[in-house]
Amino acid sequence: MKKGPSNDPSVHRPLRIGLFGGTFNPVHIGHLRCMVEIRESFFIDQLVIIPSASPPHKAMEGMVNASERLSMLKLSVSGMPLFTVSDVEIERKGPSYSIDTVKYFKGIVHASDELFFIMGIDAFLELDTWKSHEELLALIPIIIMNRPGKWTAKDISSSEAVEKYLKTHISPMYNVSDGQARFVHPLKQDVFLQNVTPLDISSTRIRQLVESGKSIRYLVPDCVADVIEQKGLYK
Repeated sequence: MKKGPSNDPSVHRPLRIGLFGGTFNPVHIGHLRCMVEIRESFFIDQLVIIPSASPPHKAMEGMVNASERLSMLKLSVSGMPLFTVSDVEIERKGPSYSIDTVKYFKGIVHASDELFFIMGIDAFLELDTWKSHEELLALIPIIIMNRPGKWTAKDISSSEAVEKYLKTHISPMYNVSDGQARFVHPLKQDVFLQNVTPLDISSTRIRQLVESGKSIRYLVPDCVADVIEQKGLYK
């Protein structure tokens, strides 16, 4: 007979934890909607949002300081108990390498918890240029966010592109499972391709609007728009 859930507080219930990194310069509605959809689709118990201090694959031009980006993120998800914001990459000195962040969280979560690394498809298709990418793929399952209708390649689908990339740039031992949404490897963690709502919003466009003196209302949370206006950010 199966036992019911234990009421013993010393018994840990395994959690599914998502790690969602980015520059968030600034955070916008598109980011937040992706977070909500990924959390629901993968039954994530806790989504950890991790702003980078010094991203090795992005230019720093137009980047406001890390403390401002961190503050705007915290305001954006206040009142959402399943979302937390971590300053681990901001407090760490030097470039923000994902492998270091994953190892950090691997070291502090319970052994029975399951971690997922969440990223966009454009970034994923450059994963072989990342530090210790082979180790990253062996350490943690990856969820790739794909925005249907935003995929620009005419001769290949996003799923076909991910499969081709994995086989040619990572390992020919990857195979497709569960239709076109999951890629498996005998020695590495699974890779998932998940569609999200294709909102046509970008941090670059928001910065351009601010610089030109135009409104960004309803593209970012009101609290973020207020901070940007009050502090004169991105001008």
